[in-house]
Amino acid sequence: MKFAVTSKGDQKSNRIKAIMEQYLLDFDLERNIKEPDLVISVGGDGTFLHAVHHYFHRLKQTAFIGVHTGHLGFYADWLPEEVEKLVIEVAKQKFEIVEYPLLSLKIFYENKKEAERFLALNETTIKKVEGSVVLDVTIKGEHFERFRGDGLCVSTPSGSTAYNKALGGAIIHPSLSTMQITEMSSINNRVYRTIGSPLILPSHHVCQFKPVDKEQSFIMTIDHITKSVENVTALECSVAKERIRFARFRSFPFWKRVHDSFISDECY
Repeated sequence: MKFAVTSKGDQKSNRIKAIMEQYLLDFDLERNIKEPDLVISVGGDGTFLHAVHHYFHRLKQTAFIGVHTGHLGFYADWLPEEVEKLVIEVAKQKFEIVEYPLLSLKIFYENKKEAERFLALNETTIKKVEGSVVLDVTIKGEHFERFRGDGLCVSTPSGSTAYNKALGGAIIHPSLSTMQITEMSSINNRVYRTIGSPLILPSHHVCQFKPVDKEQSFIMTIDHITKSVENVTALECSVAKERIRFARFRSFPFWKRVHDSFISDECY
């Protein structure tokens, strides 16, 4: 099996990465950064997101697993003191694959024929540096509302525990192929009227956000990536056909993950 290990870059994470690489090589596994079968991320959720985005072109061939060395490792199953156990599992056992949905984002520009496409594991957000975001929201081609406020967040089920949760959105089990639209400080008056609640859409629904003023520029995030866009005619979100593959060597139920991350008194 071919493997790659990524690190947060701090001293602790780099040390664990070096130990894991040497152990795996001792078991006659092949280190292959370009075409790994398994990517092991050492760090926090941010490190995991970086690793996933780096290998988005290999989603069908590559599985991911995380060792967390930070304060909150929602995507990480393993602790630093379990490294030797994990290495033995990787070397000796065939891992189980668990797949989670991803978000597809298309950005349509005024002077471009082809849309720019991105994938997100957590979410994409639409904001502005100054003033309110004003967008016409369409679902399955039908106008739903005209939104005005600080912005919108569109999240995956696994990303529902991230920024979406802070905005008051629902936590969704990642076995459901859905996306969630959550408002940021919407303005409601006689001119603008929004639903005011998070919307959970199934995989066959496509949502578009069309700027009312085409001269608006937006600040967008796609997971950890921040992007400034202008001359936008539409932003289109849907559940991606691609899915991320997690390597599981032991059971770690989603709701236990949620409990340990947000409710448990134990600190990692």
